[in-house]
Amino acid sequence: MEPGSSCFESELDFCPECGTVLPLPGVLDKVACYCCDFLIDVKEFEKRIINTSVTFNRIDSRITVDEGKAVTGPLIDRKCPQCGQEGMVYHTRQMRSADEGQTVFYTCIHCKFQEKEDS
Repeated sequence: MEPGSSCFESELDFCPECGTVLPLPGVLDKVACYCCDFLIDVKEFEKRIINTSVTFNRIDSRITVDEGKAVTGPLIDRKCPQCGQEGMVYHTRQMRSADEGQTVFYTCIHCKFQEKEDS
């Protein structure tokens, strides 16, 4: 392969040398690939619209479990937001459509507090 030619045909989001996702342009005049020595001028990204979003858990994502229920499932090191102790069990369910992530339910082994996390 001759110098300067690329291994991949790709969008600007990916490194044309190794295929890795490129970082977003910052304050420097070059964008560097994390995995190889590929550099691209930041001017290549002009007039390109980059959308990002941050999703926060809803306030109603915490549920208290009945005291009589047995707590079963794999035990993990997770701090309970209600009692502050380590140790929660979890189970997962596919609550939304198949192309979306599963919902993880965590239950504290000490106070039976339960919270859910949509992944």
